[in-house]
Amino acid sequence: MSFVVCLAALFFLMLVAYRGFSVILFAPVAAIGAVLLTDPAAVPVIFSGLFMEKMVGFIKLYFPVFLLGAIFGKLIELAGFSRSIVSAVVNLLGPRRAIVSIVLVGAVLTYGGVSLFVVVFALYPFGAEMFRQVGIPKRLLPAVIALGAFSFTADTLPGTPQLQNIIPTAFFGTTAYAAPILGIVGSIFIFVVGISYLEFRRMQAHRAGEGYGTGHLNESLPDDSVPPVPPLLAVLPLVVVGLANLFFAWHIPGWFGPQASATLVEGGTAVSVETHVWAGIWAVEAALLLGILTVVAFGYRAIAGHFAGGSKEAVGGALLAGLNTATEYGFGAVIAALPGFLVIKAALTSIPNPLINEAITVTTLAGITGSASGGLSIALGAMAQQFIAEAQAYGIPLEVMHRVASMAAGGMDTLPHNGAVITLLTVTGLTHRQSYGDIFAVTIIKTTAAFVVIGFYYLTGLY
Repeated sequence: MSFVVCLAALFFLMLVAYRGFSVILFAPVAAIGAVLLTDPAAVPVIFSGLFMEKMVGFIKLYFPVFLLGAIFGKLIELAGFSRSIVSAVVNLLGPRRAIVSIVLVGAVLTYGGVSLFVVVFALYPFGAEMFRQVGIPKRLLPAVIALGAFSFTADTLPGTPQLQNIIPTAFFGTTAYAAPILGIVGSIFIFVVGISYLEFRRMQAHRAGEGYGTGHLNESLPDDSVPPVPPLLAVLPLVVVGLANLFFAWHIPGWFGPQASATLVEGGTAVSVETHVWAGIWAVEAALLLGILTVVAFGYRAIAGHFAGGSKEAVGGALLAGLNTATEYGFGAVIAALPGFLVIKAALTSIPNPLINEAITVTTLAGITGSASGGLSIALGAMAQQFIAEAQAYGIPLEVMHRVASMAAGGMDTLPHNGAVITLLTVTGLTHRQSYGDIFAVTIIKTTAAFVVIGFYYLTGLY
Protein backbone atom coordinates (compact mmCIF):
# COMPACT_ATOMS: atom_id res chain seq x y z
CA MET A 1 0.00 0.00 0.00
CA SER A 2 2.79 2.45 0.90
CA PHE A 3 4.46 1.83 -2.46
CA VAL A 4 1.19 2.57 -4.28
CA VAL A 5 0.79 5.82 -2.32
CA CYS A 6 4.22 7.01 -3.50
CA LEU A 7 3.48 6.27 -7.13
CA ALA A 8 -0.02 7.75 -6.92
CA ALA A 9 1.34 11.04 -5.58
CA LEU A 10 3.98 11.12 -8.30
CA PHE A 11 1.60 10.38 -11.18
CA PHE A 12 -1.00 12.80 -9.81
CA LEU A 13 1.53 15.64 -9.79
CA MET A 14 2.81 14.78 -13.28
CA LEU A 15 -0.77 14.71 -14.57
CA VAL A 16 -1.78 18.08 -13.16
CA ALA A 17 1.50 19.64 -14.32
CA TYR A 18 1.00 18.29 -17.83
CA ARG A 19 -2.57 19.55 -17.95
CA GLY A 20 -1.40 23.05 -17.07
CA PHE A 21 -2.49 23.37 -13.44
CA SER A 22 -0.32 25.29 -11.00
CA VAL A 23 2.32 23.14 -9.34
CA ILE A 24 2.54 25.74 -6.58
CA LEU A 25 -0.97 24.67 -5.60
CA PHE A 26 -0.85 20.95 -6.35
CA ALA A 27 2.67 19.96 -5.17
CA PRO A 28 1.66 20.40 -1.50
CA VAL A 29 -1.70 18.76 -2.23
CA ALA A 30 0.05 15.70 -3.69
CA ALA A 31 2.63 15.52 -0.91
CA ILE A 32 0.20 15.98 1.97
CA GLY A 33 -2.32 13.64 0.33
CA ALA A 34 0.34 10.92 0.38
CA VAL A 35 1.06 11.61 4.06
CA LEU A 36 -2.66 11.59 4.84
CA LEU A 37 -2.99 8.09 3.36
CA THR A 38 0.08 6.93 5.28
CA ASP A 39 -0.42 8.51 8.71
CA PRO A 40 -3.12 11.19 9.09
CA ALA A 41 -1.79 12.33 12.46
CA ALA A 42 1.55 13.24 10.87
CA VAL A 43 0.07 15.70 8.34
CA PRO A 44 0.57 19.01 10.23
CA VAL A 45 4.07 18.06 11.39
CA ILE A 46 5.23 16.91 7.95
CA PHE A 47 3.69 19.92 6.24
CA SER A 48 5.27 22.50 8.54
CA GLY A 49 8.44 20.66 9.53
CA LEU A 50 9.41 19.05 6.25
CA PHE A 51 7.54 20.39 3.21
CA MET A 52 7.64 24.05 4.24
CA GLU A 53 11.16 23.79 5.67
CA LYS A 54 12.52 22.39 2.40
CA MET A 55 10.51 24.82 0.30
CA VAL A 56 11.64 27.86 2.28
CA GLY A 57 15.20 26.52 2.41
CA PHE A 58 15.27 26.37 -1.38
CA ILE A 59 13.98 29.94 -1.66
CA LYS A 60 16.54 31.09 0.91
CA LEU A 61 19.35 29.60 -1.16
CA TYR A 62 18.29 30.26 -4.72
CA PHE A 63 15.65 32.99 -5.06
CA PRO A 64 18.24 35.80 -5.46
CA VAL A 65 19.72 33.76 -8.32
CA PHE A 66 16.29 33.48 -9.97
CA LEU A 67 15.70 37.20 -9.51
CA LEU A 68 19.08 38.38 -10.79
CA GLY A 69 18.94 35.91 -13.66
CA ALA A 70 15.52 37.17 -14.74
CA ILE A 71 16.62 40.82 -14.60
CA PHE A 72 19.82 40.03 -16.50
CA GLY A 73 17.89 38.26 -19.24
CA LYS A 74 15.35 41.09 -19.49
CA LEU A 75 17.99 43.81 -19.69
CA ILE A 76 19.97 42.17 -22.48
CA GLU A 77 16.68 41.97 -24.35
CA LEU A 78 15.73 45.63 -23.72
CA ALA A 79 19.20 46.85 -24.65
CA GLY A 80 18.98 45.15 -28.03
CA PHE A 81 21.89 42.85 -27.20
CA SER A 82 19.87 39.72 -27.91
CA ARG A 83 18.91 40.94 -31.39
CA SER A 84 22.51 41.74 -32.16
CA ILE A 85 23.81 38.35 -31.06
CA VAL A 86 21.08 36.50 -32.91
CA SER A 87 21.72 38.44 -36.11
CA ALA A 88 25.46 37.83 -35.86
CA VAL A 89 25.01 34.10 -35.27
CA VAL A 90 22.51 33.79 -38.11
CA ASN A 91 24.89 35.63 -40.44
CA LEU A 92 27.81 33.47 -39.31
CA LEU A 93 26.20 30.03 -39.34
CA GLY A 94 23.18 30.66 -41.52
CA PRO A 95 19.47 30.31 -40.66
CA ARG A 96 19.65 26.53 -40.96
CA ARG A 97 21.96 26.42 -37.94
CA ALA A 98 19.69 28.29 -35.50
CA ILE A 99 19.13 25.22 -33.30
CA VAL A 100 22.83 24.35 -33.15
CA SER A 101 23.66 27.96 -32.30
CA ILE A 102 21.30 28.09 -29.31
CA VAL A 103 22.47 24.70 -28.02
CA LEU A 104 26.12 25.78 -28.21
CA VAL A 105 25.48 29.09 -26.43
CA GLY A 106 23.67 27.23 -23.63
CA ALA A 107 26.47 24.68 -23.42
CA VAL A 108 29.13 27.38 -23.12
CA LEU A 109 27.21 29.11 -20.33
CA THR A 110 26.57 25.98 -18.26
CA TYR A 111 30.10 24.64 -18.73
CA GLY A 112 31.34 28.04 -17.59
CA GLY A 113 29.52 27.50 -14.31
CA VAL A 114 26.39 29.57 -14.83
CA SER A 115 23.39 28.02 -13.03
CA LEU A 116 20.99 26.05 -15.22
CA PHE A 117 18.13 28.28 -14.08
CA VAL A 118 20.08 31.42 -14.95
CA VAL A 119 20.87 30.02 -18.39
CA VAL A 120 17.14 29.61 -19.04
CA PHE A 121 16.53 33.29 -18.27
CA ALA A 122 19.57 34.48 -20.22
CA LEU A 123 19.10 32.22 -23.25
CA TYR A 124 15.37 32.69 -23.79
CA PRO A 125 15.54 36.20 -25.33
CA PHE A 126 18.23 35.03 -27.77
CA GLY A 127 16.35 31.87 -28.67
CA ALA A 128 12.97 33.55 -29.10
CA GLU A 129 14.45 36.27 -31.29
CA MET A 130 16.34 33.77 -33.44
CA PHE A 131 13.35 31.45 -33.85
CA ARG A 132 11.17 34.44 -34.75
CA GLN A 133 13.66 35.65 -37.38
CA VAL A 134 14.09 32.29 -39.11
CA GLY A 135 10.51 31.03 -38.68
CA ILE A 136 11.02 28.02 -36.41
CA PRO A 137 8.01 27.14 -34.18
CA LYS A 138 8.42 28.55 -30.71
CA ARG A 139 7.07 25.32 -29.23
CA LEU A 140 10.43 23.67 -30.06
CA LEU A 141 12.45 26.27 -28.12
CA PRO A 142 12.18 24.66 -24.64
CA ALA A 143 13.61 21.37 -25.94
CA VAL A 144 16.46 23.24 -27.66
CA ILE A 145 17.29 25.13 -24.45
CA ALA A 146 17.03 21.88 -22.48
CA LEU A 147 19.53 20.16 -24.78
CA GLY A 148 21.98 23.03 -24.42
CA ALA A 149 21.60 23.66 -20.70
CA PHE A 150 20.24 20.51 -19.01
CA SER A 151 22.15 17.74 -20.76
CA PHE A 152 25.81 17.10 -21.58
CA THR A 153 27.36 20.19 -19.93
CA ALA A 154 25.28 19.67 -16.79
CA ASP A 155 26.79 16.33 -15.78
CA THR A 156 28.53 14.53 -18.65
CA LEU A 157 31.36 16.66 -20.03
CA PRO A 158 34.45 16.24 -17.79
CA GLY A 159 35.13 19.20 -15.51
CA THR A 160 31.67 20.74 -15.57
CA PRO A 161 31.14 22.68 -12.32
CA GLN A 162 27.42 21.91 -12.14
CA LEU A 163 26.19 20.29 -8.92
CA GLN A 164 25.36 16.91 -10.49
CA ASN A 165 29.04 16.47 -11.36
CA ILE A 166 30.28 17.66 -7.97
CA ILE A 167 28.12 15.55 -5.62
CA PRO A 168 29.79 12.18 -6.49
CA THR A 169 33.25 13.52 -5.60
CA ALA A 170 32.37 13.49 -1.90
CA PHE A 171 31.28 9.83 -2.04
CA PHE A 172 33.85 8.31 -4.39
CA GLY A 173 36.89 10.48 -3.63
CA THR A 174 37.09 11.52 -7.31
CA THR A 175 37.35 14.88 -9.08
CA ALA A 176 35.09 16.73 -11.50
CA TYR A 177 37.24 15.36 -14.35
CA ALA A 178 36.53 11.71 -13.50
CA ALA A 179 36.43 9.29 -16.47
CA PRO A 180 37.12 11.93 -19.15
CA ILE A 181 36.92 9.53 -22.10
CA LEU A 182 33.48 8.26 -21.04
CA GLY A 183 32.35 11.84 -20.46
CA ILE A 184 33.44 12.92 -23.92
CA VAL A 185 31.84 9.86 -25.57
CA GLY A 186 28.59 10.50 -23.72
CA SER A 187 28.64 14.20 -24.61
CA ILE A 188 29.15 13.48 -28.31
CA PHE A 189 26.30 10.97 -28.27
CA ILE A 190 23.90 13.40 -26.57
CA PHE A 191 24.85 16.31 -28.83
CA VAL A 192 24.70 14.42 -32.13
CA VAL A 193 21.50 12.49 -31.41
CA GLY A 194 19.84 15.48 -29.77
CA ILE A 195 20.62 17.86 -32.64
CA SER A 196 19.53 15.25 -35.18
CA TYR A 197 16.17 14.82 -33.44
CA LEU A 198 15.52 18.56 -33.12
CA GLU A 199 16.48 19.22 -36.73
CA PHE A 200 14.11 16.44 -37.78
CA ARG A 201 11.32 18.13 -35.82
CA ARG A 202 12.19 21.50 -37.41
CA MET A 203 11.99 20.01 -40.89
CA GLN A 204 8.65 18.39 -40.07
CA ALA A 205 7.25 21.78 -39.06
CA HIS A 206 8.73 23.44 -42.14
CA ARG A 207 7.14 20.91 -44.49
CA ALA A 208 3.81 21.47 -42.74
CA GLY A 209 4.13 25.22 -43.31
CA GLU A 210 4.33 25.99 -39.59
CA GLY A 211 6.17 29.15 -38.61
CA TYR A 212 7.04 30.81 -35.30
CA GLY A 213 3.41 31.14 -34.37
CA THR A 214 1.26 33.91 -32.92
CA GLY A 215 -0.50 34.68 -29.65
CA HIS A 216 2.38 33.46 -27.50
CA LEU A 217 2.86 34.53 -23.88
CA ASN A 218 5.95 36.28 -22.47
CA GLU A 219 6.67 37.78 -25.88
CA SER A 220 8.61 40.99 -26.33
CA LEU A 221 8.45 42.16 -29.91
CA PRO A 222 11.66 43.66 -31.30
CA ASP A 223 11.98 47.40 -30.78
CA ASP A 224 13.23 48.80 -34.08
CA SER A 225 13.94 52.14 -32.42
CA VAL A 226 16.86 50.61 -30.52
CA PRO A 227 20.08 51.29 -32.49
CA PRO A 228 22.12 48.27 -33.59
CA VAL A 229 24.73 47.03 -31.12
CA PRO A 230 28.10 45.62 -32.27
CA PRO A 231 28.07 41.82 -31.70
CA LEU A 232 31.26 41.86 -29.63
CA LEU A 233 29.74 44.45 -27.31
CA ALA A 234 26.47 42.50 -27.15
CA VAL A 235 28.22 39.32 -26.04
CA LEU A 236 30.34 41.14 -23.44
CA PRO A 237 27.81 40.73 -20.56
CA LEU A 238 27.74 36.95 -21.13
CA VAL A 239 31.53 36.82 -21.05
CA VAL A 240 31.57 38.94 -17.88
CA VAL A 241 29.10 36.59 -16.16
CA GLY A 242 31.02 33.45 -17.15
CA LEU A 243 34.48 34.74 -16.20
CA ALA A 244 33.29 36.47 -13.03
CA ASN A 245 31.55 33.30 -11.88
CA LEU A 246 34.77 31.31 -12.30
CA PHE A 247 36.78 34.03 -10.54
CA PHE A 248 34.50 34.33 -7.53
CA ALA A 249 33.96 30.58 -7.22
CA TRP A 250 37.73 30.16 -7.02
CA HIS A 251 38.48 33.03 -4.60
CA ILE A 252 35.49 33.29 -2.23
CA PRO A 253 36.45 30.22 -0.14
CA GLY A 254 39.91 31.71 0.38
CA TRP A 255 38.55 35.11 1.32
CA PHE A 256 36.11 33.84 3.95
CA GLY A 257 37.60 30.54 5.13
CA PRO A 258 35.43 27.55 6.05
CA GLN A 259 33.15 29.65 8.28
CA ALA A 260 32.12 33.14 7.18
CA SER A 261 30.98 35.45 9.97
CA ALA A 262 30.08 39.12 10.40
CA THR A 263 29.15 41.43 13.28
CA LEU A 264 27.47 44.75 12.51
CA VAL A 265 27.56 46.12 16.07
CA GLU A 266 30.65 45.89 18.24
CA GLY A 267 30.05 43.29 20.90
CA GLY A 268 26.87 42.13 19.16
CA THR A 269 25.97 38.63 18.09
CA ALA A 270 27.95 37.36 15.12
CA VAL A 271 26.10 35.94 12.15
CA SER A 272 27.90 33.00 10.61
CA VAL A 273 27.36 30.64 7.66
CA GLU A 274 29.29 27.72 6.22
CA THR A 275 31.23 28.97 3.21
CA HIS A 276 31.12 25.70 1.28
CA VAL A 277 27.32 25.93 1.18
CA TRP A 278 27.18 29.52 -0.01
CA ALA A 279 30.38 30.06 -2.01
CA GLY A 280 28.99 28.84 -5.32
CA ILE A 281 25.74 30.78 -4.86
CA TRP A 282 27.56 33.98 -3.90
CA ALA A 283 29.78 33.56 -6.96
CA VAL A 284 26.79 33.33 -9.31
CA GLU A 285 25.05 36.28 -7.64
CA ALA A 286 28.15 38.47 -7.84
CA ALA A 287 28.71 37.47 -11.47
CA LEU A 288 25.10 38.31 -12.39
CA LEU A 289 25.36 41.70 -10.67
CA LEU A 290 28.46 42.48 -12.72
CA GLY A 291 26.66 41.28 -15.85
CA ILE A 292 23.69 43.55 -15.10
CA LEU A 293 25.99 46.52 -14.49
CA THR A 294 27.76 45.80 -17.79
CA VAL A 295 24.46 45.84 -19.70
CA VAL A 296 23.39 49.07 -17.98
CA ALA A 297 26.75 50.74 -18.66
CA PHE A 298 26.68 50.02 -22.39
CA GLY A 299 22.95 50.03 -23.06
CA TYR A 300 21.63 52.69 -20.70
CA ARG A 301 19.86 54.78 -23.33
CA ALA A 302 17.89 51.85 -24.68
CA ILE A 303 17.04 50.52 -21.20
CA ALA A 304 16.15 53.76 -19.37
CA GLY A 305 12.67 54.27 -20.77
CA HIS A 306 11.62 50.64 -20.36
CA PHE A 307 13.29 49.63 -17.10
CA ALA A 308 10.25 50.10 -14.82
CA GLY A 309 7.97 47.87 -16.88
CA GLY A 310 10.70 45.41 -17.81
CA SER A 311 11.87 44.95 -14.23
CA LYS A 312 8.30 44.28 -13.07
CA GLU A 313 7.97 41.55 -15.70
CA ALA A 314 11.31 40.07 -14.64
CA VAL A 315 10.41 40.07 -10.94
CA GLY A 316 7.05 38.44 -11.67
CA GLY A 317 8.72 35.75 -13.75
CA ALA A 318 11.35 35.12 -11.08
CA LEU A 319 8.71 34.79 -8.35
CA LEU A 320 6.66 32.31 -10.36
CA ALA A 321 9.65 30.25 -11.48
CA GLY A 322 11.22 30.24 -8.01
CA LEU A 323 8.04 29.17 -6.23
CA ASN A 324 7.36 26.47 -8.82
CA THR A 325 10.77 24.94 -8.24
CA ALA A 326 10.68 25.39 -4.46
CA THR A 327 7.36 23.56 -4.11
CA GLU A 328 8.80 20.73 -6.22
CA TYR A 329 11.73 20.56 -3.83
CA GLY A 330 9.37 20.28 -0.86
CA PHE A 331 7.36 17.59 -2.64
CA GLY A 332 10.50 15.53 -3.28
CA ALA A 333 11.52 15.75 0.36
CA VAL A 334 8.14 14.45 1.54
CA ILE A 335 8.08 11.58 -0.98
CA ALA A 336 11.60 10.57 0.07
CA ALA A 337 10.40 10.33 3.69
CA LEU A 338 7.48 7.96 2.98
CA PRO A 339 7.71 4.22 3.77
CA GLY A 340 6.95 3.38 0.14
CA PHE A 341 10.12 5.16 -0.92
CA LEU A 342 12.16 2.71 1.17
CA VAL A 343 10.47 -0.14 -0.71
CA ILE A 344 11.55 1.40 -4.00
CA LYS A 345 15.15 1.82 -2.82
CA ALA A 346 15.27 -1.74 -1.52
CA ALA A 347 13.96 -3.15 -4.82
CA LEU A 348 16.65 -1.33 -6.76
CA THR A 349 19.44 -2.97 -4.77
CA SER A 350 18.62 -6.37 -6.29
CA ILE A 351 20.09 -5.48 -9.72
CA PRO A 352 23.34 -7.50 -10.00
CA ASN A 353 25.63 -5.45 -12.31
CA PRO A 354 27.04 -2.52 -10.29
CA LEU A 355 27.06 0.05 -13.13
CA ILE A 356 23.57 -0.82 -14.34
CA ASN A 357 22.35 -0.96 -10.74
CA GLU A 358 23.79 2.48 -10.05
CA ALA A 359 22.40 4.00 -13.26
CA ILE A 360 18.88 2.64 -12.77
CA THR A 361 18.84 3.51 -9.06
CA VAL A 362 20.02 7.09 -9.51
CA THR A 363 17.82 7.93 -12.50
CA THR A 364 14.77 6.32 -10.84
CA LEU A 365 15.21 8.28 -7.62
CA ALA A 366 15.87 11.46 -9.61
CA GLY A 367 12.65 10.87 -11.53
CA ILE A 368 10.60 10.22 -8.41
CA THR A 369 11.88 13.30 -6.58
CA GLY A 370 11.86 15.44 -9.74
CA SER A 371 15.41 16.56 -9.01
CA ALA A 372 18.76 15.42 -10.43
CA SER A 373 20.76 16.63 -7.44
CA GLY A 374 18.11 15.44 -4.97
CA GLY A 375 17.85 11.95 -6.45
CA LEU A 376 21.65 11.68 -6.70
CA SER A 377 22.14 12.77 -3.10
CA ILE A 378 19.53 10.31 -1.83
CA ALA A 379 20.93 7.42 -3.89
CA LEU A 380 24.58 7.94 -2.96
CA GLY A 381 23.78 8.83 0.63
CA ALA A 382 22.00 5.51 1.08
CA MET A 383 23.97 3.20 -1.22
CA ALA A 384 27.44 4.66 -1.91
CA GLN A 385 29.22 2.08 0.24
CA GLN A 386 27.37 -0.74 -1.51
CA PHE A 387 28.31 0.71 -4.90
CA ILE A 388 31.96 1.03 -3.86
CA ALA A 389 32.09 -2.55 -2.57
CA GLU A 390 30.51 -3.90 -5.75
CA ALA A 391 32.84 -1.83 -7.94
CA GLN A 392 35.88 -3.17 -6.12
CA ALA A 393 34.57 -6.72 -6.42
CA TYR A 394 34.09 -6.30 -10.19
CA GLY A 395 37.31 -4.31 -10.69
CA ILE A 396 35.50 -1.15 -11.82
CA PRO A 397 37.33 2.14 -11.16
CA LEU A 398 35.47 4.59 -8.96
CA GLU A 399 35.95 7.24 -11.66
CA VAL A 400 33.61 5.19 -13.85
CA MET A 401 31.10 4.93 -11.00
CA HIS A 402 31.27 8.72 -10.63
CA ARG A 403 30.60 9.42 -14.32
CA VAL A 404 27.72 6.94 -14.59
CA ALA A 405 26.07 8.27 -11.42
CA SER A 406 26.41 11.86 -12.58
CA MET A 407 24.99 11.14 -16.03
CA ALA A 408 22.14 9.02 -14.68
CA ALA A 409 21.09 11.83 -12.32
CA GLY A 410 20.36 14.03 -15.33
CA GLY A 411 18.27 11.36 -17.05
CA MET A 412 14.70 10.78 -15.93
CA ASP A 413 14.78 13.74 -13.54
CA THR A 414 13.16 15.90 -16.23
CA LEU A 415 9.69 14.38 -15.95
CA PRO A 416 6.72 16.81 -16.15
CA HIS A 417 6.92 17.71 -12.45
CA ASN A 418 10.62 18.63 -12.53
CA GLY A 419 11.28 22.13 -11.25
CA ALA A 420 13.67 23.05 -14.05
CA VAL A 421 11.17 21.92 -16.69
CA ILE A 422 8.40 23.96 -15.09
CA THR A 423 10.72 26.97 -14.83
CA LEU A 424 11.71 26.56 -18.48
CA LEU A 425 8.08 26.44 -19.63
CA THR A 426 7.12 29.35 -17.36
CA VAL A 427 9.91 31.56 -18.68
CA THR A 428 9.18 30.72 -22.33
CA GLY A 429 5.44 31.20 -21.88
CA LEU A 430 4.58 27.73 -23.17
CA THR A 431 2.68 24.77 -21.70
CA HIS A 432 3.46 21.11 -21.15
CA ARG A 433 0.91 20.26 -23.82
CA GLN A 434 2.70 22.45 -26.38
CA SER A 435 6.32 21.58 -25.67
CA TYR A 436 6.85 18.74 -23.20
CA GLY A 437 6.83 15.98 -25.86
CA ASP A 438 10.08 17.28 -27.33
CA ILE A 439 11.59 17.89 -23.88
CA PHE A 440 10.80 14.26 -23.04
CA ALA A 441 12.59 13.15 -26.22
CA VAL A 442 15.71 14.96 -24.96
CA THR A 443 15.16 13.23 -21.59
CA ILE A 444 15.12 9.81 -23.29
CA ILE A 445 18.30 10.64 -25.23
CA LYS A 446 20.01 11.77 -22.05
CA THR A 447 18.92 8.68 -20.11
CA THR A 448 20.05 6.39 -22.92
CA ALA A 449 23.48 8.04 -22.93
CA ALA A 450 24.30 6.67 -19.47
CA PHE A 451 23.79 3.12 -20.73
CA VAL A 452 25.69 3.86 -23.96
CA VAL A 453 28.65 4.90 -21.82
CA ILE A 454 28.36 1.72 -19.75
CA GLY A 455 28.39 -0.36 -22.93
CA PHE A 456 31.38 1.58 -24.28
CA TYR A 457 33.30 0.95 -21.07
CA TYR A 458 32.63 -2.80 -21.14
CA LEU A 459 33.55 -3.04 -24.83
CA THR A 460 36.79 -1.05 -24.67
CA GLY A 461 37.85 -0.83 -21.02
CA LEU A 462 38.58 2.87 -21.63
CA TYR A 463 37.47 5.53 -19.18
